[in-house]
Formats: sequence, structure tokens, C-alpha cells
Amino acid sequence: MEAKTLFDKIWDAHVVKKVEGGPNVLYIDRHLIHEVTSPVAFLGLKNRGLKVFRPDKTTATPDHNVPTQEQHLSIKDELSRNQVEKLKQNCAEHGIVYHDLQSEGHGIVHIIGPEMGLTQPGMTIVCGDSHTSTHGAFGAIAFGIGTSEVEMVFASQCIMQPKPKKMRITVNGELEKGVTAKDIALYIISKISTSGGTGHFIEYAGSAITELSMEGRMTLCNLSIESGARGGMIAPDETTFAYVKGRQFAPKGEEWESALAKWKELKTDEGALFDTEYVFDAADIEPMITYGTNPGMGVGVTQSIPTSEGMEGTDKTTYIKSLQYMGYHEGDPMKGKTVDYVFLGSCTNGRIEDFRAFAEFVKGKQKAPGVDAWLVPGSKRVENQIREEGLTEILEAAGFELRQPGCSACLAMNEDKIPEGKYAVSTTNRNFEGRQGPGSRTLLASPLTAAAAAVTGVVTDPREML
Repeated sequence: MEAKTLFDKIWDAHVVKKVEGGPNVLYIDRHLIHEVTSPVAFLGLKNRGLKVFRPDKTTATPDHNVPTQEQHLSIKDELSRNQVEKLKQNCAEHGIVYHDLQSEGHGIVHIIGPEMGLTQPGMTIVCGDSHTSTHGAFGAIAFGIGTSEVEMVFASQCIMQPKPKKMRITVNGELEKGVTAKDIALYIISKISTSGGTGHFIEYAGSAITELSMEGRMTLCNLSIESGARGGMIAPDETTFAYVKGRQFAPKGEEWESALAKWKELKTDEGALFDTEYVFDAADIEPMITYGTNPGMGVGVTQSIPTSEGMEGTDKTTYIKSLQYMGYHEGDPMKGKTVDYVFLGSCTNGRIEDFRAFAEFVKGKQKAPGVDAWLVPGSKRVENQIREEGLTEILEAAGFELRQPGCSACLAMNEDKIPEGKYAVSTTNRNFEGRQGPGSRTLLASPLTAAAAAVTGVVTDPREML
């Protein structure tokens, strides 16, 4: 019998039809939707006189456009308000479960799926959002789709997709204290570039990966697409099963035992072939920080900005333009760079583990006077957990204030925008020009590196303060 990768096993089990010389028709187990990429898809259905084919397989929540303060009030921005209201109407019309602002199930779509147990090993999961790759942490095939594809899934619960190539990235060894899953992700992208994963689906493996918590695995898979990959995944194991067990939509009783037996088979066979392989050593990774305008422009926090020596043509021009936008120079050390804003949150680092790490770090310290800090939980459940665990008291004593759930300053589609020219150390996933607001300058980092910047007011190695 042919040795198969984890990706092959799940993909092949979901192929409804193979188009000769074309894409596969793939069945989708879970469709997640939000307010930005669904309105036009719903309109397309209406124009064709169709209903959502499997509303029970669809879950909705507003997240991109929502304010993170005073969520009980009407949304001030008209476009945002209309999009959120439209999502609510469309869900009511098609019988889709909708998690409204302030409700127990509200939050960023990629955070509520795992929390509720909707995300399970062996599934195919899509959403009109590129960071759907997050759910691959459970041993699922999860990827972002466009609005026309959202409509396709609404109408048929299937999608046409060419089968991607396969890549395995192995990280062996033990991470140093203060080095996190976010640092692994930024390190990998700095090594393989933002186009290194193009056309591939990545499987992460190795001892440093299996040691990660589910939160850490979600962070790593979330950032897969920043290397150009279609998605990322990690084989499910005891850590995965323990996380899923007992959650709202997880199988129960005999169904659990049956599901577990199947999930334990979800691993790459020995001798299975990958199109591309990379191997890294965990000992080489230190807390990472970006200095440019893509996630691949990152270095260890103790290092300096690389020079453009050896670069040619458009690569060199783009590199120099990026540093000009950031107000940085070749050879500058990153440590000691000014920080104006710190943002903790997003589908990358808005989970309870991230807030625990941040709170533990700032405990007994004080926020630097020149820093504005926005701490935004990824969901209502995370917000409630922060309060129940007494983290709000720790944060408030250190001069920090907790906001309400939403995508917030990750993409500035709401009121949370970093002002022009200001520097933000952000736990998010993208740092292109204007991503966090027109003219904003983003330095991507882990929650620990963000916490260190928040209390010192400059880029700092968190290991020096642990």
C-alpha cells in the first residue's frame, strides 16, 4: 500500500469528484463566515434563487469591523454597522447559527471554532479569511477562500480546488525559555521567505512542534500563509484530543471513542514523500521581531537589520523602500528601537495562553508612560476567562486596560488604528504598509516581546526580564 502524508489522507477522503486535467471537487465539513466576505456571496445565492445547502455546517460571527469598546452601543461607523446587521439578517433567513456581539459565543471566527469544539481532526474547514489556516493545528485541512468560493460552499457544501503540493517543516530540539510558537513562525518565514511556501500545504513536525500547546500550534498554523503556503497542519496527538474533549460540539460517549480511534490514524506514514522538506534546530531560534513591511523581514531581537549587500534590481529597490517607510537604516540594532503602541490580540495571539503570558510578564511592573497598549481578547470566552483568573487585576495594577473581543488593530477595519508614523509592536500576522492604519509602522512579535516593549518603551529582549 502506498505511503501517504497526513494531508493526502484527509484530502483524498473529501474528494467528491476529480475533474480530468483540472481541480478536485472537495467536500467541506465546516464553513465559518463573518461580516466582510459573506454579503456578496449571500446576494449571489439570492439572485440565483438558492438557499444555503447545509446551514448546520455553517457558523457565523462578526469580527473584522466590530468596535472593541462599548459593544452594547450601536456601531458608529455606518459601513461596519450595515455589514454586521446584514450578516445577522442573512443568517436568520438561511437558518445559520449566528454569534452576536456580547453573546457568549462571540469572537474572532478562528478563535471561537476551536473553543466550541467545531474544529476537529480530519476535517476540511474553509472561511472567507486567509488565516483559516489556524484550524490546521488540529490535524485538519483548513484554508481561506474568496467571496465567489464562499457562495460555492453555501450552494453545494463543496468547493473546486487544485490539490496543492506538500511540504514538511521539521523543527527539532528544545526552545529556549522566552521563545514561543510565534517566534518559530517568524523564524521560519525569515528563512524560507514570504513566497517559500507558495503552492504548498505545510505539515509541521519535530519535537519542538509536538511540545507546543494547542494555542501555540494554532499560532504557528495561523502564520503558514505568510510564507505563501495554502495552509499548515500538525498531526493530532494526545495534546489535541485533550483539548477537544468535552467541548460543546465535540463528540460524546461512544461517538467520542469512535472518533478518537479514527483521529489516531491521522498521521503521515513512514516513507511518505513530500515535494519540499526543511529542517530547523529549535536552539537557533531567539525571540523574533520584524523590521520591514512583510513578515519575512524579521531578525532575532538581539540582531541588527541586514544590509542590502548582494541584492540586485527590484529586490534591492523594494528592500530600501521598505526601510525608508519604517524609518530604519541598514545595520541598525533592533534592541532599543522606540515603541509607541503595543497590541496584544488577533487570531494569531488573542487566546487565553497569550494573555496569561503577557500578564505574568508585566506582573509587578509598570507600563512605560509613552506607550499606548491595546489588549484585545480574541473572544468573549477568553475575556471571561481573563476576568475569572484574576488577570485583569494584574494588568490594571501594571497600567493596562482590557478591551472587548474583535479583530481590532490587526487590520484597522474598525476604530482601532495606529496613527501615522507611530511604531506598534504587534502580536498580529501582517505588517505591510498601512495594515494597522494609514502610515502606521508595525513590528510583529510574540506576546512576551510585546510585553517587554510595553514596560520599557523600546524593543527589548524579553529573556533579560524573565
